[in-house]
Amino acid sequence: MGHATTDRPPAGPLRITLERIESYVPERSVRIEELGERLGLHRAQLGVFRKFYGLDTLRFDPELPLLDLLRPAARSALAALPEGGRVGYLAYAHTTQAVAPPDVDIAQVVGEDLGLPDAEAFGFSHQACVSSLGAIEVLGELLRAEGEEGAYALMVTGEQAYSPMVQHIPNTSIMADAAASCLITLDGEGDVVRSFAIRTLGEYAQWLELTPEQNTEFGEQYGRRIADVIHEALKDAGLSLDEVDLVIPHNVNKLAWRQTIKELEVEPEKVFLDNVPRFSHTYASDVFVNYTTLRDAGRLVDGAHYLLVSVGLGATFGAMVITHRAGGGA
Repeated sequence: MGHATTDRPPAGPLRITLERIESYVPERSVRIEELGERLGLHRAQLGVFRKFYGLDTLRFDPELPLLDLLRPAARSALAALPEGGRVGYLAYAHTTQAVAPPDVDIAQVVGEDLGLPDAEAFGFSHQACVSSLGAIEVLGELLRAEGEEGAYALMVTGEQAYSPMVQHIPNTSIMADAAASCLITLDGEGDVVRSFAIRTLGEYAQWLELTPEQNTEFGEQYGRRIADVIHEALKDAGLSLDEVDLVIPHNVNKLAWRQTIKELEVEPEKVFLDNVPRFSHTYASDVFVNYTTLRDAGRLVDGAHYLLVSVGLGATFGAMVITHRAGGGA
């Protein structure tokens, strides 16, 4: 590791920059075996999740209100807003379609709670667990279209495993609670978004109703599809995989990432998987929980390039290349 460079990106359209990235996980931690009865999983099934998928503990607090989950990371990200800066847009990126009663606009509620009543707030969910990355791209485009100097946007993500139906992905993962937030602007001092690539395979849209043959087919091509979107993002960023310091992935499970690592032909240490047994899969928050873990441990290098990668049911594959700047994203 350590392909650091201090060169600024080439001249061109204003780049999206991530001025502050923050995450939050509830204090309550449980072992996956404690969820066996709730999820209808017997000992052998839990053993597969532990031994082969690499899951161990996760954060799960059904008594925590959703707003209390979202607030800490969002407020911490907003702390980087300079005097006179204006947040014009707020996107609440989530995976599950229903996160609140239909008469409650969570994005609007979050904006008001954060003291941003004038921000244009909207939900963003149709890319499932890739929605947080997709929302960053959309917010950047909105800022470009507005063209206002000193304008900012806020991406908020986070949701809860409120039902066994949305907590257990058969033969894949057990979902956990977490939240994250990114303060975004154009050509700021934060981490530079160099590219974003996304692909959706619509034939897998009805995830819970796929035939056994479709499930097998999807599993067999999973690693290759992630590799494809990674290489597309790298090409758009003008970089090779060797020039990337670390892949910061979603925490779906270790087995899926071993397959992807083999497809990418990289050393296992190139992909950060330490948080899979610590937090499990936290919907659209994974990559930012992992980013802040690395940052807080002093493992992000000034000027180095990183790949944020996630996959959403449905099935959407997304990869974003960023260049870290010391002082930005912190």
